[in-house]
Amino acid sequence: MNGMMSLSMAIAMTWTVPDPTVSRRPLAVITGASSGIGEAFARQLASTHDLLLVARRKDRLDAIASRLAATRGARAEVLIADLAHETDVGRVAERLGREPDLDLLVNNAGFGIDGLFWEQALPPNEQMHRLHILAPLRLCHAALGNLVPKNRGAIVNVASVAAFIRGAGSGSYGATKSWMTAFTEGMHLDLRSAGSRVVVQALCPGFTYSEFHDVMGVRRESRAPRSFWLDADSVAAASLAALAKGRLYVVPGWKYRLLAAFVTKLPNRLRVAFESFRPRAQSVAGGIPGPGARSG
Repeated sequence: MNGMMSLSMAIAMTWTVPDPTVSRRPLAVITGASSGIGEAFARQLASTHDLLLVARRKDRLDAIASRLAATRGARAEVLIADLAHETDVGRVAERLGREPDLDLLVNNAGFGIDGLFWEQALPPNEQMHRLHILAPLRLCHAALGNLVPKNRGAIVNVASVAAFIRGAGSGSYGATKSWMTAFTEGMHLDLRSAGSRVVVQALCPGFTYSEFHDVMGVRRESRAPRSFWLDADSVAAASLAALAKGRLYVVPGWKYRLLAAFVTKLPNRLRVAFESFRPRAQSVAGGIPGPGARSG
């Protein structure tokens, strides 16, 4: 925790060396960009966008920025921030508000806690709610204040299929992701009522290969069958393809789409019975790491 707190005292920034002959491109800002889905977004956007990569781990971000510069000619800036801390969120929000080339914000930073709620320590739960709710709230507000007057751009909020299908041992995590989808839908309705062309999306993946479960030290097969696991690149690709079509909700993978469509149509009593029937190890709350594990 002391290491995390020190990160909130300062934000370090590094740049890849830009080619002065290359004109500036639209800017994509990606939080939690040092691994998993965030890193996949960075790889796929590097050919069309300048990048602002936001996370806590400078060494990982520097390596990603250097690799994208070498392989794809990307102009990538690294911004070190712990978005569970208000000071760092404020600095990133200030940057979003004043960036003239802002085109896309991907709110991907997050983590989870596995276990019965009353047996979990409270501080990590509070930290998770700050990261999943208060940080996106502030960053979306800053980004929309920039994008709406220009009548262009987009925001992707990375939620989870756990927003629709909850399970024992992940109630707090699922609640934050449910909030994220409802918040994204609310922004969508506000933008439509204003006639804005800005697009927002709630990306709701299931289990996705990343370092989350490596940190947990658990076998992935104990969480879900191999056929239910997604790779981060396919999740990011599904999001970007749907973003071009202006789709609000994106659930990658036909199995998860079918499952979400079925469960959300059930009356509440039957839905809760279905969720209670599934053992904890089979919860589809995608990407839930153990206590203290963090993306970015």
